[in-house]
Amino acid sequence: MKAAVYYKTGEPDVFKYEDVADPTCHPKGIVIEVEAVSIEGGDVLNRAGGPLTRNPHIVGYQAAGTIIEVGSEVKDRKVGQRVVTSGADGSHAARRAVAARGSWLLPDNMTSDIGACIPIPFGTADECLFEYGRLQAGETVLIQGGAGGVGLAAIQLAKRAGAIVISTASSQEKLDFLKELGVDHGINYATSDLLEEVRRITDNKGVNLVVDPVGGEVLQNSIRAMGYRGRVTTVGNAGREVRKFDLGGLMGMNQSINGVFLGAEIGTDRVYNMIASHIDAVARGQLKVIIAKTFALADAAAAHTFIESRQAIGRVLLVP
Repeated sequence: MKAAVYYKTGEPDVFKYEDVADPTCHPKGIVIEVEAVSIEGGDVLNRAGGPLTRNPHIVGYQAAGTIIEVGSEVKDRKVGQRVVTSGADGSHAARRAVAARGSWLLPDNMTSDIGACIPIPFGTADECLFEYGRLQAGETVLIQGGAGGVGLAAIQLAKRAGAIVISTASSQEKLDFLKELGVDHGINYATSDLLEEVRRITDNKGVNLVVDPVGGEVLQNSIRAMGYRGRVTTVGNAGREVRKFDLGGLMGMNQSINGVFLGAEIGTDRVYNMIASHIDAVARGQLKVIIAKTFALADAAAAHTFIESRQAIGRVLLVP
């Protein structure tokens, strides 16, 4: 099969488009013919400096397609079904092997490109907002990086839950788009002081919850944006900046910060069913998947470069 592979981590130009061996099917797994790959933030970070579990390495968490092989111990999947899959790696390829438990059936009215974009962004956003963020109707939530995958999902889920939604983005064009998805107050972090704007919007109270997929200095500002009993959920490190924080100040305001990693619980019934509910909501038109641009699998380097340019509003896809 064809795959976008690399032999060392680094800039997007480490990708090579090569023939590699087809994946083998585990007794408890499935193999799919990949029809659409959603490039996740973790894919970009892993390509830049993550572990190489094979040589050459095939990066990628999430892909959708049609099942072409089913393991001998799998009873709830069959050849010909369309699924979206999630796994530690292997998405940037024409075929992919995953555990059957790492797949969700796609409704008949859902295309593979839409389905490919749902589990990780919507699952992560849900965990940040509700399981760890404990968001309630009427509370104010600040969503950092609203034009990214987790941000777009979090905006919609928070608004649906009855929250007041504040979001940051790097341009007015992005903020105008985010308002159509439910943002009540947009902050252009390139031209405005985040903390001043948060204080203005909240009458100096601060926000109840911050969802932060960026990290670094942005995370420091997220912590400062909290009000009394405020919470921050931090997921990922899109900014690639490592910083140390003095968290002693949280005590005086009874504030908290939680790290979120969807992968630790994605195999549980709770998270598996939660993701399935979001797939259903997208199929019913209750939630939206935003696709920014689609590239051929052979152009994986260009796709990763486009993501790192921060021009995208929504998901960037690869198609074999």
